[in-house]
Amino acid sequence: MLVKNAAATQPFAAALTRTQDLVSNRIDAVLEGEDTLSVAMRYAMSGGKMLRGFLVMESARLHGVDEQVALDAALAIECIHAYSLVHDDLPCMDDDDLRRGMPTLHRQWDEALAVLAGDALQTLAFELLSDTKMGPNALELIRLLTRASGKDGMVSGQMLDIAAETSPEPLTLEQITQLQNRKTGCLISWSAMAGAVIAGADKTPLRHYADALGLAFQIADDILDIEGDAETVGKRVRKDAEAGKATFVSLLGLDAAKTRATELCDQACAALDVYGDQGETLHQAARFVISRDS
Repeated sequence: MLVKNAAATQPFAAALTRTQDLVSNRIDAVLEGEDTLSVAMRYAMSGGKMLRGFLVMESARLHGVDEQVALDAALAIECIHAYSLVHDDLPCMDDDDLRRGMPTLHRQWDEALAVLAGDALQTLAFELLSDTKMGPNALELIRLLTRASGKDGMVSGQMLDIAAETSPEPLTLEQITQLQNRKTGCLISWSAMAGAVIAGADKTPLRHYADALGLAFQIADDILDIEGDAETVGKRVRKDAEAGKATFVSLLGLDAAKTRATELCDQACAALDVYGDQGETLHQAARFVISRDS
């Protein structure tokens, strides 16, 4: 999936496309079997922007991490992200039929295979990160990912989202921010910090960048749910509004939500000042997040 108006963000577009190619080739090498489970896992990994993988690769580049090491970390986070989407789409969760412009995995096959493919993708992520080539900081990398994806992170965010559907009162802005920081932001933060963690460097600037970026990403998603079309976005749109769910758009209003996303983009970019010109590609990534159409 290429970046819209790529000429305006050429270094980012090139870096994202390269990440997509590298990760896709690595997926095919790691999941080369033709058994049903391997085929389903590859299916779940296909068609995504791989923004999280890009963040891993770019943060690794900033810290001089070997590209092959960074690539397996990038594949690991894409495995976690794909597993979360497969499970999120299940009838017991969001019950979606379309993901990345294709039938959701449980529609393409069945619910049992969707659960198992998601489970296998999650465990594959930690297998990749536990390889000795990850170096002396691999355990810290794994520890941070378990927190980002588990009960204090993404899974917790999904629980809050489910609870909100049956709550008699709509969520407040503070509650939605907490929910999305966990459900979406935690994996984005891990991705942006991964290179610094592998290198044993200070991850604070990238954490601040990612905290703002993750929230901007979710606000942009809420805007797309209102303004996007299913064919371009690649999934069902306007489902939150139809369900009466509180979102950043419903609480702030469309124009104010766009303004807030822009402010967060500026905050993210300011956090990169320590990297000088070397941070320009991440600057462009932040601008892409709030202007994307899918």
